[in-house]
Amino acid sequence: MQEKLAALSEHVSAALGDAVITSETRGGELCCRVRPEALTRVLKFLRDDPNCGFTVLCDLCGADYPDRPMRFEVVYNLLSMRLNQRIRLKLETDEEQPVPSAVGLFSSAGWWEREAWDLFGIYFADNPDLRRILTDYGFEGHPLRKDFPLTGYVELRYDEDQKAVVYDPVRLQQEFRSFDFLSPWEGMDKILPGDEKATSEDEGSGERQK
Repeated sequence: MQEKLAALSEHVSAALGDAVITSETRGGELCCRVRPEALTRVLKFLRDDPNCGFTVLCDLCGADYPDRPMRFEVVYNLLSMRLNQRIRLKLETDEEQPVPSAVGLFSSAGWWEREAWDLFGIYFADNPDLRRILTDYGFEGHPLRKDFPLTGYVELRYDEDQKAVVYDPVRLQQEFRSFDFLSPWEGMDKILPGDEKATSEDEGSGERQK
């Protein structure tokens, strides 16, 4: 298997030149980091070349690394059923730089790109239907970004007066409280049954240790 992957890596690098930045083998798969502007050329070669035959786009997803200058990674997992091999492509982008759409080469990329746009805010140029797919149309932000708040920005409710679903800014329903480990809310000012025994035993053991 390692020999086949090494041969595939050499073949891809030789054919695509500087479009492939790096390549390595991980978990029995070839992983290549490619330049964003060369993505469609790389995908077309991997799909059509007889020594590759990666005709199935298994999935496409995003990953967020906020500390990097190019905070997003877009990952493409391809399968060659004829050769029984897989290859993974990665590229870097940010909130401003669009990624070429793969819909023209793999029709299944349409929904994957919509998901990456919805959850991460990664923009795919020339996608014919780039809109939210998992969150609602009125949703604000992109929930899989590492800096997205756990509470979100807005909350949905049905307004009886307006007879419609409305969005309001998130309001915490209760203030943060100091827990005293006796009651989860206000606490108790009296000793619970049995606590006096534990206290006397603890004091007695302390005296015995002295």
